[in-house]
Amino acid sequence: MESDGNQLTDEQALKFHEHGWVAVPEFWTKREVAAMRKELERLKGSGAMRNVATDGDGKTPSRSKENLQLCPMYDHSALFRAMPFAPKVIDAVGKLIGNPFILHLDQVFWKPARAGTGTNWHQDNAYFRISDPMKGTALWTAVHGATVENGTMRVIPNRFREEMEHVRDPDSDHHIRCYPCEDEGVPVELAAGGAIFFCYGTPHCTGPNNSDHERAGVALHFLHVNYAASDLIEPDRDYRPYMTGPKATGGLREYGVTVAGTWEAEVQRALGVS
Repeated sequence: MESDGNQLTDEQALKFHEHGWVAVPEFWTKREVAAMRKELERLKGSGAMRNVATDGDGKTPSRSKENLQLCPMYDHSALFRAMPFAPKVIDAVGKLIGNPFILHLDQVFWKPARAGTGTNWHQDNAYFRISDPMKGTALWTAVHGATVENGTMRVIPNRFREEMEHVRDPDSDHHIRCYPCEDEGVPVELAAGGAIFFCYGTPHCTGPNNSDHERAGVALHFLHVNYAASDLIEPDRDYRPYMTGPKATGGLREYGVTVAGTWEAEVQRALGVS
C-alpha cells in the first residue's frame, strides 16, 4: 500500500526558518501526482492556460517560447481547489508560518518541451509587501520531475530579509523581476511529487525547458492572517479561504461547499476511480 507521502519534519522546518526555504522530496504520493498530471492535461486541453511569455517588450505575445499560466486554479478544478486542504499541507504550513493562515494564491506554470521558457528572478514579497517575509510561504510542487535541463526551481538561500530592486519584466506580460548575482542561485532538482517551501522573501526563478518532455509546477501561496491586510487581499476575499483558526469553515464560507476532507476523494475522481 502506498504511503501518504512525506510529512514536513521539525528539522526541515528549522532549515526553512534559518535559510528561507526547504525541499521535501516525495511530499506527494505517486497517485496524487498522477491525478495532478491528468487534471493539468485536461486544463491545458481546454485552453484554460495562457501564454504569458513575450518577445522582450513585456507586451507582444511570443510565438517562439511559451510559459503557460493559470491563476487562480480553484474555480477551474475541484482537485486543485482541494489541494491546499490536504492535511499534510495544513500541518506543514502551520509549522512554517504559524496559525491561523489563509490560502493567498494558487497557480500553475506549464513549460512545453523545448519551447518552454522560465520565470525570471523575483521575490514574492516584491508583489505583496508584507512587513515580515517569513509570514508568507509558497508551496511549489514538481508535477513532473524537475531538473536543470528542464528548468527546475532555483533559489538564493539566506537573502530573504533583503529587499531587492524589481523592475517590469520584459519577458512577461505582467511579471516583475530582479537581477541578483546568478552565481548565488541553487538549483533544486526534484523527482515528481517533490516540493519546495520558500518564504515570500526568498529570491527564486525557473529556467527554460530544454528537454523533450513537458514540465509543470503548481504553486500554492499561504499567508498568516495577521499579515493579510485588506488592501492586499481585497477584492478577492472569497477566493482566499481561511485554512485554520476560528474563521476557518473548510471552504464553505468562501466557496459555498465544504472542501476540507475531500482531497482523497478528488484524487480518486481525477483518476477515474469510483
